[in-house]
Amino acid sequence: MTTTVRKGPGLGAAEPAALRIDTLHGSLDDPSLDSMNLLNEVAQRFPDAVSFAAGRPYEGFFEVEEVHRHLRAFCDHLRLDRGWPEEEVRRLLFQYGRTKGVINDLVARNLTVDEGIEADPEAIVVTVGCQEAMFLVLRALRTDDRDAVLAVSPTYVGLNGAAQLADLPVLPVRAGEYGVDLDDLARTVRRARAEGLRPRALYVIPDFSNPLGISLDLDTRRRLLDLASRLDLLLLEDNPYGLFPAGTARLPTLKALDTSRRVVYLGSFAKTALPGARVGYVVADQVVTDGSGRRLGLLADQLAKVKSMLTVNTSPLAQAVVAGKLLENDHSLARANARQADLYRDNLRMMSDGLARRFPAGSGVTWNTPGGGFFLVLTVPFRTDDALLEHSARQHRVIWTPMHHFYAGRRHTHQIRLSYSLLQPEQISAGLDGLAALVEGQRSGL
Repeated sequence: MTTTVRKGPGLGAAEPAALRIDTLHGSLDDPSLDSMNLLNEVAQRFPDAVSFAAGRPYEGFFEVEEVHRHLRAFCDHLRLDRGWPEEEVRRLLFQYGRTKGVINDLVARNLTVDEGIEADPEAIVVTVGCQEAMFLVLRALRTDDRDAVLAVSPTYVGLNGAAQLADLPVLPVRAGEYGVDLDDLARTVRRARAEGLRPRALYVIPDFSNPLGISLDLDTRRRLLDLASRLDLLLLEDNPYGLFPAGTARLPTLKALDTSRRVVYLGSFAKTALPGARVGYVVADQVVTDGSGRRLGLLADQLAKVKSMLTVNTSPLAQAVVAGKLLENDHSLARANARQADLYRDNLRMMSDGLARRFPAGSGVTWNTPGGGFFLVLTVPFRTDDALLEHSARQHRVIWTPMHHFYAGRRHTHQIRLSYSLLQPEQISAGLDGLAALVEGQRSGL
């Protein structure tokens, strides 16, 4: 922003206006909001480096013609299955759309087919990516300074950022051996309430979590639902990676096991349909009442109010492309992503085997072996921070994510997150060679 004045006798141009960071929203000075930009900036400055940083779907299967085909499939569905005249089809694609979304029935059908979740289409809000869905829920839950959200730590960077924007403190809960330490969850909730806080919900990624790659076993899922009921907590279930198991069996989502509307389900088509469409959704079937107990509708209706003042509606064109992909695959994204699931499974195996060859027992380097998804975590015998990341990109041509970004307030850890979803075999091999050189260099003081 600049300020100018007319020149007159003895007058010159005014100095450009400057805004102090402490006069802007407090979240803007929080490191969590810099995390994604940092990784993008490093990747741009070192384009020849192998990047294990980006948690993006594989690009080799992208085809421009698919976008047009999906769009035609959806338009044919409107004309033939719903009997819409051409004027209505054009209006849906080109005009502002319904705030809750225009493909809710197809999203609901996909949830039934792929996840065993029976969702009322009116309990769904189609959003601009899952990130908006997350923010809508956090914004709606925040009533005053006493409210807080819990998150299994370490957690997805976007949750910390969204909570900052919603003025909600994030209370960490240990992941433990099984993906969430239920005893620590209970202690954290009781301690927070004793201090006058109101923990509203726990954010959790039960399947192949970002960043750890850990999944909750079936017993832990059931116990978590029971504990949430006893503690009167909502569970915010984020499930971007559930369709990509390395084995054959998939566990039911928390929402599929939920019998008391305790779970708010956050969904995304970024990993399973088209990240460029930026389409996500939230299933929020919790009943909302007034002070006298009179029913006011569903939580989804309240979230739609927030969305109407934030993004107005999600692009109907983007929704149409996603809907076309659902229609072409009998509403199953598990079916649509069979090739991708095989590739991610092979990449995970290549990562595990490659790490074992380069870092044998006694090397001081260890890693976990997740049951699927996009990520694993490497533990090394030296500090990992943003300065080391830049050194790694410049000297060894390999980029990764420092794990301190997933812990609010930390400046470094001894761990790095490695994403293998975007890479081809030769890139994985070259990247692991770079990691081995980095480890050897740190041991030699180089």
